[in-house]
Amino acid sequence: MTASLVLLRHGQSTWNLENLFTGWFDADLTEKGRAEAEACGPALADAGVAPDLVHTSRQTRAIRTADLALDAIDRLWIPVRRSWRLNERHYGDLQGKDKKQTTAEHGPDMVKVWRRSYDTPPPALALDDPRHPRFDPRYADLPPDVLPAAECLADVVARMLPYWYDGIVPDLRTGATVLVVAHGNSLRALIKHLDGISDADIAEVNLPTGVPILYELGADMMPSEQVPLTERYLGDTEAARAAADAVARQAG
Repeated sequence: MTASLVLLRHGQSTWNLENLFTGWFDADLTEKGRAEAEACGPALADAGVAPDLVHTSRQTRAIRTADLALDAIDRLWIPVRRSWRLNERHYGDLQGKDKKQTTAEHGPDMVKVWRRSYDTPPPALALDDPRHPRFDPRYADLPPDVLPAAECLADVVARMLPYWYDGIVPDLRTGATVLVVAHGNSLRALIKHLDGISDADIAEVNLPTGVPILYELGADMMPSEQVPLTERYLGDTEAARAAADAVARQAG
């Protein structure tokens, strides 16, 4: 048995454009982000990939990206599942701050640790901070103690993997082609698992916005072959590589 899994980071968001730490803030797509999302449809069609169902986070930029990509290939009708476990990493007290300004204030080394270290989270939000997700109605159905006030990538792996095993894998085992539309860090967490990337090396993995990434999985729900991530890109692969390099160069 084989299964097809497509991972898609949302298109450029308004806070991506402004170079702000976004995290769980519900930024929408820019016009460029919408165009990126719409272009995913032809990229999927050209590769002969037709998703049977889609999983997204609960954040608008991922939901909008999924809708635009699927609309472009006339598949808005497929089943949708949403989970907070696919949300972006929570950047804690950095959320909403300018990356360049934060770098100037705390130094590039400290900011790199907060952004890219596997197990060091940024400073946490206070429980009474209005940015805390317990004040967001989209998470009102969740126990308050599961809602993060700050996360490192290790935290994202820990909260994402249960959804992979319990939510996504059962769909893949039916033979469905599954599209997962989420965020840079929640998808990096899944790629770390799929490709067996070390805690240290995952820091160098950068995902372009709006580029589908195709995995063919075997019966064990692991990649049937190990290839560089860039060889999994669908669409204009040179543009995707350039976009990934741009992510790596982001200040802060």
